[in-house]
Amino acid sequence: MRVGKEVRMMKKWKAGVVGATGMVGQRFVSLLENHPWFELCAVAASSRSAGKTYEEAVGQRWAMPTPMPEAAKRMVVLDASDVAAVTEKVDFVFCAVDMPKHEIQALEEAYAKAECPVVSNNSAHRQTPDVPMVVPEINADHIDIIPSQRKRLGIKHGFIAVKSNCSLQRWPVMVDNCIPFIGGEEEKSEQEPLKLWGHIENGVIVPAKAPRFTAQCLRVACTDGHMAAVFARFRNRPTEEQIKKIWQEFQGEAQRLSLPSAPKQFLHYFEENRPQTRLDRNTENGMAVCIGRLRPDTQYDYKFVCLSHNTLRGAAGGAVLLAELLAAKGYFDGVQ
Repeated sequence: MRVGKEVRMMKKWKAGVVGATGMVGQRFVSLLENHPWFELCAVAASSRSAGKTYEEAVGQRWAMPTPMPEAAKRMVVLDASDVAAVTEKVDFVFCAVDMPKHEIQALEEAYAKAECPVVSNNSAHRQTPDVPMVVPEINADHIDIIPSQRKRLGIKHGFIAVKSNCSLQRWPVMVDNCIPFIGGEEEKSEQEPLKLWGHIENGVIVPAKAPRFTAQCLRVACTDGHMAAVFARFRNRPTEEQIKKIWQEFQGEAQRLSLPSAPKQFLHYFEENRPQTRLDRNTENGMAVCIGRLRPDTQYDYKFVCLSHNTLRGAAGGAVLLAELLAAKGYFDGVQ
């Protein structure tokens, strides 16, 4: 079902942010300011912040490049564990909490069982077989698993949907430093793409068996931006020109539906000595992927470099785009 902008502009969905005082939560609050489809109606965090205004709870920790939205400043922070208090104010929630995995799983299921859809930035449910992990340009059809998830949980309207991995921490020890280990990052980088390219079968998402991935992850001194050096071997080797043409012309469901946060061109190729983190991470409001240095390799067929913005496309922005897809497909209205 294709839904035009003019239809969706007739209604705004009420959004909440659970984990609103952290860095990703702040990004959600910032992105929801003046969003054409979503209105921020609730912010929730730990019991330490509950009862304070959002401005008081965040204090000097506001880390976004734009000022804190005026409407958010005055909101009273709710206790994230008080599911009923949050859900009575919203149509769905974004979740970006910093808690142990089993506690996140329980919290997100509590919201879903309260018939509140959850769009999560957390990793806790990424490998749950009936929870869709979606990049709208790649596997938008995986949201079709939601009825099976609802059946398992015994609910009619709520659900959990997640975005894929992107690490976010900023550490003081990163100044003038490079750390050759990020806990869990390599395993996620190797396993999560297989779920993205999997298929729905018997009420679960079955991960793909190929292609095979291996990853070595390092944390480097950049405020925002993830860069990858990619080496690829093909069954039928294309030419460099064919690869560049595919990248330039690629469109996914996010572009076909003209979702508000979707980049007009998902993949951007640079011929010069690019992409560079500081110059290119904000391409198309930080929602595009930038690629460069495509060339033959002595061990594989080709190698190239790519870059994405980790707290926009990789975190809150990617979750907002997923929420737009779910809204366009009727999942917040219970009409899908």
